[in-house]
Amino acid sequence: MSTKVAVIVGSLREGSYNRMLARALTEVAPEGLDFDFVAIGDLPLYNPDLDEGTPPEAWSRFRAQVKASDAVLFVTPEYNRGLPAAVKNALDVGSRPYGDSVWDGKPAAVVTGSPGGPGGFGANHQLRQSLVFLNMQPLQQPEAYIGNLMTLISEAGEVTNADTRKFLGTIMSAFAGLIEKHA
Repeated sequence: MSTKVAVIVGSLREGSYNRMLARALTEVAPEGLDFDFVAIGDLPLYNPDLDEGTPPEAWSRFRAQVKASDAVLFVTPEYNRGLPAAVKNALDVGSRPYGDSVWDGKPAAVVTGSPGGPGGFGANHQLRQSLVFLNMQPLQQPEAYIGNLMTLISEAGEVTNADTRKFLGTIMSAFAGLIEKHA
C-alpha cells in the first residue's frame, strides 16, 4: 500500500529550480510514497464571500487533492524574506471553510531553495509557523534550506552534486519516517 503525498511548489514558473528540486526529492524518496503535484497558480485569492454557495472550481479541486493525501511536501523559494503569495493563499484556501481544513493532522516537510546562500531560511520558518497553527506535523530534522540552488541542479533538472543528492535522500527518508509514525 502506498502513501499519497501532495507536493506543493511555491514557484509558479514551470521551469523553476524549486520545481526541479521537488522532482529531485521525489526521485530519491523511499519506496511506498506516491507523489501528486498539486497546482496552486490557478487558485483565486481567498475571499470568504466566495465560499458562500458554490466555491470556485479551482478551490474545490485543490481541496479535494490535498484532502485525499496522507502528507504534504512543500518546496518553495523565498520572496522578499518570506513566503511566495501563492503558498500563503493555498494555505488559506485549504484551511476553510472553518472546521473543514484539508491540512488538519497531516505530516509535512518543508524544503526551501534559493540562488542565494541562506537557502530560503525566512520562508522556511514562516511556513513552519503556519503549519503548526494549521495542526500539521512538520518534519523537525533535518531542516532543509538549499542555498546556491542553481549551482546544484542543472537546467535539465538533474542534481549535479553528490552530497546534495545524498542530503535530499536523508530529508525524504526522515519524512517517510514521520509519515509512518503518524499513519
